[in-house]
Amino acid sequence: MKKLVTVPRATLDIYNYEESGLNIYEFDATECSPPEPMVNTIVCLELLQTPNDRLQVKFFHEPMPLYDRVGESFTHTSQELESGDFLVTFERR
Repeated sequence: MKKLVTVPRATLDIYNYEESGLNIYEFDATECSPPEPMVNTIVCLELLQTPNDRLQVKFFHEPMPLYDRVGESFTHTSQELESGDFLVTFERR
């Protein structure tokens, strides 16, 4: 069951739930304008403290500049959705 969580400095609704033994945080940034998607992602990446934590973000485009910014500490997988949006999953290295 997804629950809304409060994340300091986040401006979007952040949800948390468990799935297949993973602790997942997620938000939808498809309706946002820069820099809001990047700012919220960076704030939420701090939530990833264990190997089972993940952050899933839905973007309206693939966030290439964000990958460069967080690449040293986090890995990501990206999936293009039928809508043309991208679902990106981050985890701590």
